[in-house]
Amino acid sequence: MPRLDILRNRKSYAEVGRNQKKKNCLESERSPAYVGRSWYKYFQYQEGRDSPSEARNVLLIISGLIAAVTFQAGVNLPGGVWQDNDNGHVAGTAIYASQKAAFYLFLIFNTMSLSTSLLLVLYLTHRFPFYGEIWVAIIGMGVTYGSAIFAVTPGHSVRFRYVMLAAVVPWLLRLCTW
Repeated sequence: MPRLDILRNRKSYAEVGRNQKKKNCLESERSPAYVGRSWYKYFQYQEGRDSPSEARNVLLIISGLIAAVTFQAGVNLPGGVWQDNDNGHVAGTAIYASQKAAFYLFLIFNTMSLSTSLLLVLYLTHRFPFYGEIWVAIIGMGVTYGSAIFAVTPGHSVRFRYVMLAAVVPWLLRLCTW
């Protein structure tokens, strides 16, 4: 065969590489190792594959969303507030508070979630520019949340102390494990 014919019939290296990659992908999808692999493990953090800064960014987004949702749920409680002073309730207090156990469980766990997510934001943004401003914003958010739930909680109940304790627990746990 003349040399020119050999060159015409021969595939380029790039085309051979593309075909090999397609073949490997199809084979790996059919292999038993691929079928047994769960989506959960695929999306887990893998040290060699994922960078720490990407993981930090994802954690910041998640903790920011949790903080927003829990803050909103605490400020605008489920069921709203009483609008009048009839039938033994006081205007401006939470309707949900009429079911005391459920109401305080909601407040305790919502407060713990908010406190934990705010703590995560502080740790993940440590040594960032405007770190002091982040502290001020988080303190303001915590005080606003506390005053809002205090305003809609009927009476000055002893149970409200448990809510305040729930706000402090994540911070204490972090200090103990530091």
